[in-house]
Amino acid sequence: MRWLWTALITPFEDGNGIDNPIDYIALERLLHMQIDARVDGVLLLGTTWERPTLLESEEIELIKFSINILKGKTKIMVNAGTYSTLDTVNTITYLDDIDGIDSYLVVNPYYNKPTQTGLKKHFITAAKQTQRDVVIYNIVGRTWVNLETNTLIEVIQEAPNVVWVKEASGNLEQMKEVISATSDDFIVLSGDDGLSYDLIKNGGDGVISVASNCEPKVMKRFIDSCLARDEKASETNAELQEFFSKLFMQTNPLPAKTYLAEKGIIGENFRLPICPMDPKERGEFLGFVSTYKLPQ
Repeated sequence: MRWLWTALITPFEDGNGIDNPIDYIALERLLHMQIDARVDGVLLLGTTWERPTLLESEEIELIKFSINILKGKTKIMVNAGTYSTLDTVNTITYLDDIDGIDSYLVVNPYYNKPTQTGLKKHFITAAKQTQRDVVIYNIVGRTWVNLETNTLIEVIQEAPNVVWVKEASGNLEQMKEVISATSDDFIVLSGDDGLSYDLIKNGGDGVISVASNCEPKVMKRFIDSCLARDEKASETNAELQEFFSKLFMQTNPLPAKTYLAEKGIIGENFRLPICPMDPKERGEFLGFVSTYKLPQ
């Protein structure tokens, strides 16, 4: 199985505040964009979803709303990971009663900065609470800890339902090491759009993408061509690099939501502490959007 997954954003109403409502009309529009593009899966409650700004009641409502639209049309992953093993376990236990979820994303515990032993115990404990697939999310930039390859292998050996990793360490050599050290059945997905081509070229299996919020059909064609070893994939990768870079010129999901708002798909609304792009960067980004030609 090799996929393009979209780490979906959450659209809000009424400008920027601390409790502005979720825009369910825009969310339905976004979900159908993903279905129409035939993406292989959608990630709910990820960082791009602005999960830390949501109430628990909103999270459940959003999950059920999204599943109702996506079920049977694409795979569904829900982020269950937190910096607390107990909270992660409790979240998985609750989500296990919701029909339609295919897998859980579990991130390195942020802020705590656990040791490799702590990381290992955290992931194994979480995985043993469910029969569903578990995807480890290794992202150094938001957690300040790196899941080393040897630790990942130990987790896989003790928790056989850990069958994927979302690798966002930013270290291509480590990604290649993970691919080499795991079986062909183990799925290695990039957490960085800009590294998708190189990861797949070296035996990886796809990406959990931010860019596919904005242009899911373009990203689907691109990832499919990478996986098919199409000669044009390298050229397309080069053409997309500036687009990928601009989507991270300020904190994700600021540029992605600004892009979607400029296209009239959502409102340019956030919840604090996430807020609109700074004026200078926003002007630069929108200038780029107005002139950039996406690869066909």
